[in-house]
Amino acid sequence: MYLIAFPLLLIPFALYLMAAYLLDMNFDTKVFSVPLLAGRSMAVSTGDLLVLLGIVLLYLEILKATRLASRAIMDHILSFVLFIVMIVVFIAVPRAASATFLMLLALSCVDVLGGFTVTIRTAQRDIAVDRPEHLAPGA
Repeated sequence: MYLIAFPLLLIPFALYLMAAYLLDMNFDTKVFSVPLLAGRSMAVSTGDLLVLLGIVLLYLEILKATRLASRAIMDHILSFVLFIVMIVVFIAVPRAASATFLMLLALSCVDVLGGFTVTIRTAQRDIAVDRPEHLAPGA
């Protein structure tokens, strides 16, 4: 996999900031609607699509956390740095104070906690301690 040491949740974070500042976009803008039963429909906004992209990328991040490699440590560190940067942006930048950004921040938190948890649990399962008496030929 080529995306080894790259936090995938950087993509929706960067898209959010670009859309907020370069396009001056409102994330409550309806993009399309999903038809439901009884003639109703559900509106899907640009913020909803960005969070949905974040959820898909979070799934890929959890898949990346299941491999054991020294590069996985760097991936976790970069995800943690992204989480810290997102917290600072959420607190300090007025345009980041939205429900969409809060959801992206929550996804980043789950990425950090889930990545470390999956890596630790996988490593515990793979550690095998052999006692010397099991290595003797007559045992």
